[in-house]
Parts: sequence; structure tokens; C-alpha cells
Amino acid sequence: RPAARLRGAGRALDATPAGDHAAPPGYAAPADTAARDRVSAATVNRSGYLRCRATRVGEDTTLAQIVRMVSDAAATKAPIARIADKVSGVFVPAVIGIALIVTIGWLIAGAAFSAALARGISVLVISCPCALGLATPVAIMVGNGLGAKNGILFKTGEALETAGRVQIVALDKTGTITSGEPRVTDVLPTEGLSERELLASALALEQKSEHPLARAIEREAAERGLTAEDAENFAALPGNGLEATLCLSGARLHGGSGAYIRTLTRVPDDLAAAEARLADQGKTPLFFEKNGRLLGLIAVADTIKPDSHEGIRQLKRLGMRVVMLTGDNERTAAAIGREAEVDQVVAGILPDGKEAVIRALQRCGRVAMVGDGINDAPALTRADLGVAIGAGTDVAIDSAGVVLMNSALTDVAAAIRLGRKTLLNIRENLFWAFFYNLICIPLAAGLFGWQMNPMIGAAAMSLSSFTVCLNALRLNLFRLHRADRDRPPRKRVDETPFEEAIGKFQQKERDRNMKKTVKIEGMMCGHCSATVKKALEALDFVESAEVSHETGEAVLTLSGAWEEAAVKKAVEEKEYAYLGVE
Repeated sequence: RPAARLRGAGRALDATPAGDHAAPPGYAAPADTAARDRVSAATVNRSGYLRCRATRVGEDTTLAQIVRMVSDAAATKAPIARIADKVSGVFVPAVIGIALIVTIGWLIAGAAFSAALARGISVLVISCPCALGLATPVAIMVGNGLGAKNGILFKTGEALETAGRVQIVALDKTGTITSGEPRVTDVLPTEGLSERELLASALALEQKSEHPLARAIEREAAERGLTAEDAENFAALPGNGLEATLCLSGARLHGGSGAYIRTLTRVPDDLAAAEARLADQGKTPLFFEKNGRLLGLIAVADTIKPDSHEGIRQLKRLGMRVVMLTGDNERTAAAIGREAEVDQVVAGILPDGKEAVIRALQRCGRVAMVGDGINDAPALTRADLGVAIGAGTDVAIDSAGVVLMNSALTDVAAAIRLGRKTLLNIRENLFWAFFYNLICIPLAAGLFGWQMNPMIGAAAMSLSSFTVCLNALRLNLFRLHRADRDRPPRKRVDETPFEEAIGKFQQKERDRNMKKTVKIEGMMCGHCSATVKKALEALDFVESAEVSHETGEAVLTLSGAWEEAAVKKAVEEKEYAYLGVE
């Protein structure tokens, strides 16, 4: 059946659709849905019918969570608000003291009691601590509301203020910069074959596999409307590839790495060169062969999201230092980093490593971490500002101070613009509140020879609060997605300390990765330790080994890539039990 054509603003329902098109969360444009897709409350079905199951009700719905986030953010105080609180705490008793001094001073100067009292009352009436008190919360409330309208949810007022002070942005790669799903990027058939023929043969082999790269080939074939012949005798060869037999023709198919396919047939120079070029670009080249004849090469990669390039460019125009964090190997990460145009790439790191990178970067300036997965949660919590992609996991969203409902990287730049504009608005409010009191209190005290009517003072006081609120409401006119007026901050992160911080972390990670502790069972004496030590140091990638029969451990210092299978084999050949690596 065609899918449902829908519009909506959140995710609250599972749909079994029979119409066509449902919008992703936060979008109004129609989009397709399929069975088990989620649709939002208040979704509009454009055609056909929908059968839905409510998965969130009441306070659990996305809309209720958005309302709660905005409400909580408006109720919290930003750090800059504490300045106004401190001033207000001194301001009130100071004004009372000034009013008493003015009244007594005029009495001593010979003024009538009513005139002296009127000036004292005017000082009390015209002074406006409420303007100071309103300066920050009104701006925070308007800023939060504007962000929510644009799909940017600030959980606290502090998060909104911190967004305006951020200097470094760390981006997780998978699911943030890239789509998180491998896709076919290049199809290179050998001479005499078409792309469709190569893809059809690859599909016949890969449709039996559960590997993510197989899903990418299936998706590409489906988009091109291809079908494949059934295959039998399918086998997955770990570390090499796949093999199967076509049911109708009986032809034998093989697919996998270049090294594996070279054991079956010759790879021409042009495809060998293409293999190296694609690998340098961070792509995975897959070769396919049928009955001894090479069919061609298909490259698969995790592609960059369409908006990521623009989002990163906007961040750099705002003066941000942009760092990409990933667990990928350095070669793949460097290729993605070059394409995305980030300032620095930190590759091969674990979740705790991401948190350590954030700590290293915080020595250079305020850091925002943008991520979407469970493994990003420690880094999101550690960063000065955690930003979660709305399509990410609940753990990431709970760990962050900002949630991007539209899952667009350009919204990170928009959040920083809004934070800066809100900070500027707060400073303007505080300036006018202080300026008003600085001018009006001496005027009410009669220092300029004018006796103010207390009623005029009351009107002036109301006007000051009105001015502050009106200035805060100007934020609603701000277009936070406009990038043509972006300016870098006055204080930017110095390039040298920034690069040194990244370099020190990477060196520390390399040093840590150069050490491996292996658990071994069966060593009884010093001779056993010496035997194992000699066997391990004979391995090409082991520089030295410290072996102890007392602890049952071997601490290896590596000089090359770690190969656990080789270590296990070396230990077991000496008739000891390999228990694993710490």
C-alpha cells in the first residue's frame, strides 16, 4: 500500500499506514511513512488512512516534554542573572538610605517638611529595582521561546547563556556529521559490463548477508529498481568476504576485499588504482567476481549529511574551532575530516576518550559537544554545553543542555547566534536599568534644583520596566538562521595552544595503545616466564614483553598494529592458556 502523507511536530505514535507521506519530527512538509514508523500527535493524514498505536500519553508525549523543557529553562537563572541579584540585594537598602539622607538634608537646608518629605518619597518611587530584576529573566524567557519555535530547546537559562560564550565545538562523526548509514558511493564495472549488471550480481550475493555494507548495496539496488537471481550455498568468510552459487545458472560468485579477490582472479591496474584512491577517501572498496572473471568494484561509505558542510562553515565563520571526534581509524577519519572541512580530527577514541578530549579542550576555552549516541553521553555531560541531536538516543538527550529537534548541524550555529544575541540583550537591559537609576535618583533628590512630583516619579519608574521588557521582546525579531551577519568573537581560541592540547591528547592515546596486558595461565616458574617472553618478543609488532609467572600477566610494548590472534597462537604453542587481554 502507499504510505501515509502526514504533517506533524513530534514523535508520539507508531503508525501502520495506508496513505502516503509523513513528516519527520518538527517538519511540516509531507513525507512518506511505512509500517512501524513513528508519527506525531496532531499529525495530518493527507491521503488514505492510518492505524496508530499510542506509545506516549500525557506527560510522556514529545509535546509535553518540549513544554516542560521550555518551562524549566525559563525558571532557571543564568549566571549573568546573579550579578543583578547581588546588585538588587544592595540596591534596596541603599535607596532607602539615600531617601532618608535626602529628606534630612533638605530639612537641614531649611526646606519645609512637606517639600523635604516629597523629595524623599520621589527618590523611593522613582528608583527601580524591578528593572534590574527583569533585565535577565525576561530576555532568557524570550530567547528560550524563540529557540523552541525554531526547534532548538534549551533546558536551562544557563545553557542559553553558555551557548553565547562557546569558543570550541566538538562534533561526533557518526550520526552527527555523517548519516550513520553506509551508502554506495561508487560503482566501477570492468570493461564490457554495465553498472546495473555489476549491482545485480552484487545484490545476488549480498542479499544473504547481515553486514551493514550489504544493506548499503541492497538499498542502492532497490533505488535503481534492480532485482537479483536467487543464490544458494552461501558462506561468509570472516576477514575476507562472501561466496555463493546462483540457483539458475550455477555460476559461482565471490565478493570481498581486494586481497581476497586477488587470490581468485587478476585485478587490472585501473581498478587497483581506484581501490587505493577510494581507500584514501575513507571509503570501503568491495570487489566482485563470477566464475574467475572480475566483475568490478563497488565503494561503500558513511556519507556526510547534506547540511553538515554548511553547518561547519557557519560555525567557522562564527569564530569557532571545530573538532571531529570518532572511533574510526585515522585514515578514514582524516578523509571525512577533509571533506567536512573541520579544523582538527581526533580518531580511534573510545567513549571515555571523547570525554578526555573535552577535558583537554576545556583548557583552551569553553567547549560545546554535539552528539547523538549513548557513547557520547559522558562527553556531553563533561562539556560546558552539551548539544544532542533530536534523532539521537534518550540517554544523549538527557545528558545534554540543548536539544536540536530538527537534527540539523546548521542549528548548532543558530543556537550560538541566539545565545550571543540573548547575552547582548541582557547587557543592554542591565545598562538601561543602571543608567535610568543613575540619572533619575539624583533628579528626584533635587540636586538639579527641580522638585519632582512623586506621581511623575511613579510614571518614570513604570516606564523603565516597560523599556526593559520591550527591549527583551525585540529578540523575537531576530533571525537566528541568518548567517550573512556572522562575526567572530573578540576573544578567540589561540591556534597554538589549541593544537598543542589536541596533540598532547593524541600522543597520550598512542602511548596508552602501545601497552597491552595479557593474562596467561599455566606459568609455574621463572623458566616459564622466560619461554613466554621469548615467544612474544619474536612477534613483529611486539617491541618488548615483561612476563611474570607470579601475577600470570605479560605486559607488551607494541611497535605496530595489535594482532590478538598472533599473540594467542604464540602463547598456546608453548602449551600455556591464553585468557585474554585487559
